[in-house]
Amino acid sequence: MFANFLIGLREGLEAALVVGILVAYVIKIGRRDVLRRIWAGVGLAVVLALSIGALLTFGAYGLSFEAQEAIGGTLSIVATGFVTWMIFWMLKTARNLSGTLRSDIDRHLAGAGWGLVLVAFLAVGREGIETALFLWAAVQATGSTTFPLLGAALGILVAIVLGYLIYRGVLSINLSKFFTYTGLFLIVVAAGVLSYGVHDLQEAGILPGLGALAFDVSSAIPPASWYGTLLKGSINFSPATTWLEAIVWTLYVVPVLILFISRIRGAQPTKATPVPGTPNPVTEGAR
Repeated sequence: MFANFLIGLREGLEAALVVGILVAYVIKIGRRDVLRRIWAGVGLAVVLALSIGALLTFGAYGLSFEAQEAIGGTLSIVATGFVTWMIFWMLKTARNLSGTLRSDIDRHLAGAGWGLVLVAFLAVGREGIETALFLWAAVQATGSTTFPLLGAALGILVAIVLGYLIYRGVLSINLSKFFTYTGLFLIVVAAGVLSYGVHDLQEAGILPGLGALAFDVSSAIPPASWYGTLLKGSINFSPATTWLEAIVWTLYVVPVLILFISRIRGAQPTKATPVPGTPNPVTEGAR
């Protein structure tokens, strides 16, 4: 549940910051007339994310077990790719988020500003699609629908509140540190999703080695126990892990962590920069 809360918080905060910057900037330049275009883009992005979630949830009904496992494994691997890209993209973009968005606004603000529908749709829709994929993978891995969705919903709710407080100037967050620390944890979570995706493909008969276990600690960590459920729900830990799962997990975590830490060390810190907008600025974060 905590991993899903973190996903909802990260993705929701990204979306909230994007919307806050878009709104603040168009108000600052006196184009309140295009605010409806921004909210239209946000609304379309939300509808797209919900549609993808519904399609993933109900689209597999009626398929054979092998087909469901093949689809689940493939989408888990795709979700891992999306989350990995998101982790590194936000690590870089958090340092100049407002500048990137202002450039997009200026290019699409001609006339009635209908291009802002596309800007808001793409900016918010990206987070929505990533969230839908990752949540679906989490639901498949844990076998539970309630806790992953509840955790994500709470994370999104907290993100909306934080985004509003930042927009109003009540709260200031060092976004670089926030996305750095959460990124480190999500790398481990993504590795678990990737490992589970490999397990699904093994059960579908696409990958070999389903019966070749690297370790089995089910007696020490029963899957039905509270701590087994906690480990499964947070980092997708499986007490009975095949060699292929363990190898894939290691081959993902080690190089990604090394690259992530090297990017952090290579970043040069600067002071926090307020986003041009209303008298209550949106805090962009620090490098």
